[in-house]
Amino acid sequence: MKYLIVSDIHGSLPALESVLDFFDKQGCDMLLILGDILNYGPRNRIPEGLNPQEIARRLNEMSDRIIAIRGNCDSEVDQMLLHFPILADYALVVDNRKKLFLTHGHIYHEEKMPLGKHDCFFYGHTHLWKLEKKEDGTTVCNTGSVTFPKGGNTETFAVYENGTVTVYNLKGEKMKSLAIG
Repeated sequence: MKYLIVSDIHGSLPALESVLDFFDKQGCDMLLILGDILNYGPRNRIPEGLNPQEIARRLNEMSDRIIAIRGNCDSEVDQMLLHFPILADYALVVDNRKKLFLTHGHIYHEEKMPLGKHDCFFYGHTHLWKLEKKEDGTTVCNTGSVTFPKGGNTETFAVYENGTVTVYNLKGEKMKSLAIG
């Protein structure tokens, strides 16, 4: 399977449209959303193209191909608009014996890793993309943000396929790739 992993959309319809365009053109099977889907949060500016209702509509059309978890800006009210679960703090996806741990990053993060062994730890929240292998062999991927990148970074998301994680910018250009396990 080919998974597109995205975090921190924060209600920006143009950002989501770019991600979904890549999703379709690259033949992705599943969309894994690491939280902060509809709301931009009180510490952020209003994003370009703020349109949470249209984001909900677009995502609901493909709800059978989405796994999503809760970000710190997601709420029960957001869940009322979306036709797929978003309120879990994490999800575990197993693909060809590789364990992919998905979380937003405000509860579990690199300084507070979840218990158990995972081949790849995916998170967002900081809006700073990262892809590296830790000493214990776990691959860590922060998908960054497609709406509010920080630290001089560009808007980013990731793709996982056949044991490899690749980070892309919103233009579809490869930033970095790493085999896990």
